Amino acid sequence: MSAVPSDLPVSRLVIWRHGRTEWNAAGRFQGQLDPPLDDEGRRQAALVAPLLAAGPAADHPVVVSSDLVRAVETARALTDLLGVDLRTDARLREHGLGCWEGLTRDEVAERYPEQFADWRAGRPVRGRGGEEAAHVAERALAALAELPEAPLAVVVTHGGTAGRLMEALLGLDAEHRRVLGPLGNCSWSELVCQSGHWRLVRHNVWLPQPVEGGGPAPRIAVPAGASPEEGGAAAESDADAVL
Repeated sequence: MSAVPSDLPVSRLVIWRHGRTEWNAAGRFQGQLDPPLDDEGRRQAALVAPLLAAGPAADHPVVVSSDLVRAVETARALTDLLGVDLRTDARLREHGLGCWEGLTRDEVAERYPEQFADWRAGRPVRGRGGEEAAHVAERALAALAELPEAPLAVVVTHGGTAGRLMEALLGLDAEHRRVLGPLGNCSWSELVCQSGHWRLVRHNVWLPQPVEGGGPAPRIAVPAGASPEEGGAAAESDADAVL
């Protein structure tokens, strides 16, 4: 578990996962590859951004995003409303997944059956390349430590990176991933620091109102899962949500 800097320049965080991409919808591992939002993802960002702007992000936030295009597109929906600058930081990119990137779950199972079996069983995945989970948390925390002082930072990132960052801030280990569950596309969590300790006050927040056609806002169902390092229940789609 990564050590959390004791002097982060913000005391509130909104951690916002990017909107949907075609690869999310297809259950394809994106990692640090760079597909853009699809039409649904852009619609999600356009719907969620005003809610953040009128709610938790109304308090003169710093907005920082992964430099991958799906996160930048999502973040700009908010910064355009708020009239604030968008910072980008490569340290907020998604968990690097090596040879799994660009593949669906089924393709990983077929091409790398031993790795896939280790992942499903909760064993460390060897030989895939990419990053260890601890490094993802370390680089994301380093990015936050260099933000300017502000009452709030909105961090626009990815499913795996969001999970590792929250675990580090809250002092949780991999076993807690099934309790919290992953962020869905364009969902956010809010954390506050009180007396030197981070506390989760909202998790996986989504649109409260119906959208097009009068029905509920569309959302990919994602079971609580773990990272590719610890394994987890397979989602029918949105592979990156359970990183």
